[in-house]
Amino acid sequence: MRKKLQRFSDNAQRRNIIEPGKASYVQLKGQWRTDYFNNQHDLVVELGCGKGAYTLGLAQQFPHKNFVGVDIKGARLWVGSSYALAHALYQVAFLRTKIEQLDQCFAPGEVSEFYIPFPDPRPRDRDEKRRLTSPRFLALYRQLLQPGGFVHLKTDDAALFSYTLAVLRSQAVSSLVYTEDLYRSEWLAVHYGIQTAYEQQFLAQGASIKYLRFAFATAN
Repeated sequence: MRKKLQRFSDNAQRRNIIEPGKASYVQLKGQWRTDYFNNQHDLVVELGCGKGAYTLGLAQQFPHKNFVGVDIKGARLWVGSSYALAHALYQVAFLRTKIEQLDQCFAPGEVSEFYIPFPDPRPRDRDEKRRLTSPRFLALYRQLLQPGGFVHLKTDDAALFSYTLAVLRSQAVSSLVYTEDLYRSEWLAVHYGIQTAYEQQFLAQGASIKYLRFAFATAN
């Protein structure tokens, strides 16, 4: 508990962690590029980032893009924040908030891409609305993404993957690509060798990793 409290104290002092109680939490909506990153580069957001494996890995691959990892767990964000500071990844920030409240922190069209690596599959029917690929959340992503912006999903869970594909086929989406075995597919390069702790665990158990990417169709 003492360790966790110290991390919360550190978070409160760190610029690269945006959380409730800080002025930046309410001031950056629509202003991430100009007021935080001081550039006009693409803004890429990782949802349920935990310790920020994708946020940090992508930032090292793409130094001319901006990255924000989103999670509700401050102790986990502390780990990603510490790595970013130690490696001078100044184009990285972490946002502590609930994903359903993203529209309070980002403006319409402000996000270039969303990454959703290994979300909780929420297998019970009564939890469908809490799945990060449910129609409820897709409507939120559509609002915040710039035209043509991609959503990426990686999961080991076959039921969640099938559910997501079924939902997408009922939506107006474009550029949908998917594979049920990323490591034996032509899309392997799109994950840039980045693996979350969950992915490493699932691979060690012999699970196949599923991946899909899509954009929302735009009106003609």
